[in-house]
Amino acid sequence: MPGSTTYGKGLRTLSLATIVTTAAALALVFFYAPLDADQGFTQKIFYVHVPLAIISLGGFIFGGALAIGYLRTGDRKWDLRSYVAIHMALIFGVAGLISGSIWAKASWGHWWVWSEPTLVSFLIVLLLFATYQPLRFSIEDPERQSRYASVFAVVGGAFVPLNYIAVQAATAYVHPRVLTLGGAHLPPSMGLTFVVALLAFTLLYVTLWKYEMAAKNARAQVRRLRRMLLGDDAVRPAGRSAAPS
Repeated sequence: MPGSTTYGKGLRTLSLATIVTTAAALALVFFYAPLDADQGFTQKIFYVHVPLAIISLGGFIFGGALAIGYLRTGDRKWDLRSYVAIHMALIFGVAGLISGSIWAKASWGHWWVWSEPTLVSFLIVLLLFATYQPLRFSIEDPERQSRYASVFAVVGGAFVPLNYIAVQAATAYVHPRVLTLGGAHLPPSMGLTFVVALLAFTLLYVTLWKYEMAAKNARAQVRRLRRMLLGDDAVRPAGRSAAPS
């Protein structure tokens, strides 16, 4: 695969930047950001939960954008990039769902509130993309698999901002609205801490995405070299390409 080794370039620098930014975010959370007047120390989970949720939703949109590249070019490297982006976004989404439930239990006394549109809408998006992998791997033909998965990713990615706008327009909610379409409603110290935490989780997402891309491309190279050494390429059916790793 041409250019497959490029995913490993800059990983060390990116990893160091992620570690430094994460350390700075933790320092700000515990030693700089003030305690919330109502929730006290419990509110500090906000700096973990909200960035996780934002990065997860952004990852779904990112995966949809990458899938457009496959639909336009037919180059399966775009499909692999989209697959990894959605895979990582699902992990962040589950972590955001768990941290949000912990925060809800501490603040509201309930692990979940079904009448809250923000929570339910995020769950709907997460469950929607949770069907991405079963759909993908239920199709054996590699080309059809990539095409159907890309269409799913594009449609799902477009659904995310529409869902967000609909939720923001809701009038009945108990979930705090510190981030809205009109901007943030945070004191400067909390706002700075949140921005640094969001940057740290963004760097973590990008780092993990690049690591997984590098690993999958390395495995693909090894398999290709093995086929060349064993002469398997000569017996591969015409028009049949290997599925993304």
